[in-house]
Amino acid sequence: MTEKDASSEKIISDAMADPSPAKSMGDPGITPLSPSHTQNDTDQVPSGPSFVVVVAIDFGTTSSGYAYAFAKEPECIHTMRRWEGGDPGVSNQKTPTTILLTPDRKFHSFGYAARDFYHDLDPSESKHWLYLEKFKMKLHTTANLSINTDLHAANGKRVKALDIFAYALAFFKEQALKELSDQTGGEFDNSDVRWVITVPAIWKMPAKQFMREAAYKSGLVSRENPEQLIIALEPEAASIYCRKLRLHQMVDLGTQTTQNGFSPSDNVGSGMSQAAKEHVRRNRQSRTFLVENVIGELWSELEEGDRYVVVDCGGGTVDLTVHQIRLPEGHLKELYKASGGPYGSIGIDYEFEKLLCKIFGQDFIDQFKIKRPAAWVDLMIAFESRKRAAAPDRTNPLNINLPFSFIDYYKKFRGHSVEHALRKSNVDFVKWSSQGMLRMNPDAMNSLFKPTIDHIIQHLTELFEKPEVSDIKFLFLVGGFAESPLLQQAVQNMLQGRSRIIIPHDVGLTILKGAVLFGLDPSVIKVRRSPLTYGVGVLNRFVEGKHPPEKLLVKDGTRWCTDVFDTFIAADQSVALGEMVKRSYTPAKPSQQVIVIHVYCSEKENASFISEPGVRKCGTLRLDVSGTESTAARREIQTLMQFGDTEIRAMAVDVSTGRTVKASIDFLSH
Repeated sequence: MTEKDASSEKIISDAMADPSPAKSMGDPGITPLSPSHTQNDTDQVPSGPSFVVVVAIDFGTTSSGYAYAFAKEPECIHTMRRWEGGDPGVSNQKTPTTILLTPDRKFHSFGYAARDFYHDLDPSESKHWLYLEKFKMKLHTTANLSINTDLHAANGKRVKALDIFAYALAFFKEQALKELSDQTGGEFDNSDVRWVITVPAIWKMPAKQFMREAAYKSGLVSRENPEQLIIALEPEAASIYCRKLRLHQMVDLGTQTTQNGFSPSDNVGSGMSQAAKEHVRRNRQSRTFLVENVIGELWSELEEGDRYVVVDCGGGTVDLTVHQIRLPEGHLKELYKASGGPYGSIGIDYEFEKLLCKIFGQDFIDQFKIKRPAAWVDLMIAFESRKRAAAPDRTNPLNINLPFSFIDYYKKFRGHSVEHALRKSNVDFVKWSSQGMLRMNPDAMNSLFKPTIDHIIQHLTELFEKPEVSDIKFLFLVGGFAESPLLQQAVQNMLQGRSRIIIPHDVGLTILKGAVLFGLDPSVIKVRRSPLTYGVGVLNRFVEGKHPPEKLLVKDGTRWCTDVFDTFIAADQSVALGEMVKRSYTPAKPSQQVIVIHVYCSEKENASFISEPGVRKCGTLRLDVSGTESTAARREIQTLMQFGDTEIRAMAVDVSTGRTVKASIDFLSH
């Protein structure tokens, strides 16, 4: 029996609610390992309902914000109003990603307002309030993320992650709609908004779906109208914005000429001319950014086929994306699957915490965080502004204010002073200053950065060794952490002039502005790479010598091989926007209402069996076939799956009646 005949007898093994195997009619000529792709005409992707404005929410690990543009003036991007509050020594266009719930778990406030209110509470009272910060990382680090995943508030109490994310999105929805109503002079209707939420490109599907579920829960969009919300990948958004850069909107670290009065060796901002400072200040105050209709000047140096890397260094993660230009429209093609890891700037905060534990003892720090949570937050804010002052050539020490309650609580806890602890600890590069501050010499501060920066550099080095990543013309450093001179210098040293390093001004807002542009035209990225291999388990005709004997299943006299991995799409495979993978499934019984098919994934490019190591069940494909009963002898449900977008989608049709079948893919573990 030939391979061809074998594959026409493809059967889904674990799919059915009913144990009897359901026939899956693959196209007769297709072997299980070559999925049928249908290329839709990508330019005809329906744009969905028209919208008046695009609002993008950059939901960051450490800080968040929104920006918007009206569809009729797409070159005008407005960033959100100035936030109340703010930190000494930290200029911020975004607000901290912090949220406060009342003791009875109702939403109280977000951002600076949450932090300041929490800070002003009496310690006896504050321990009943639920304060959360840096909680976004939980979606990246939780292995089996579900709707019921918990987060821990500062006082140690547990709250549902979905509630917290929904509260935060509802807050941004309210703020943005209020601002839009003020702008347009009337009540602004949410149905006129296309929402965009940014997520790291290295996030897996469950985390992206979790964000979408939170958006539904928050009332940002309804489940009935899913296309009103687009999930944007952070480095992609940055890439889209970077194409529009004018020369005066960036710093080129490679050239020794100054641009806009910058000299690249200076910390961004410190070496600016008065005129340039004025320009940036005006930009900051106006909050409206004009984007070139054409492509920016930098881009005019790029030719068809040129490649560049976007390194998005945020608070929680670092995301690397490799793009190639397709002229004449300047569309983008992804050359290598998104990579990166949890190497954001909060890694430096953890190192600082480890240093404090070394000096004062882990037992004390753990107690202090729970007993005086607001003072701990204060201490980390004080550290944040000193962290931003760290630079490679700095010689004078950095002073960090210790809150009074830290000093006081330590004395009670240990029976001796903070000063005594510092003298006694063998950490010689941190001293006690007479003004009641921790005095760190610059090397001590730089050593806190080292583990995080080493991770990033190691990752970049590995990426640049890949054949797809040769001849990189530009490297764009974006995200809040990109402002760090220590990181800039490390990237320069690693690249040794192989690519030009470009840092946009207002680098922390790059993703936000790019996300607005993406919402205005989601089809700008034409080709992506699949981060994982996806497929389902099927039964194939057993072939002696090819299939392992332990996989043999004999049913009604026919010999089947079980657990065969039928690949929909392979890891790092190119997928065009709108490209479909087509499969046909048949219900096991005519009366069956729902077909449930398990979806498997693997980081390996090719998997033969779903039982192999590294292959795991990652989702379920549900086909609701109720109400499509037909008189046809065999019902064939044709399923189309789309992998070229930022999320995976499924559609299905009952072939005999031509009726649409409700199809959904679920990646959250239940």
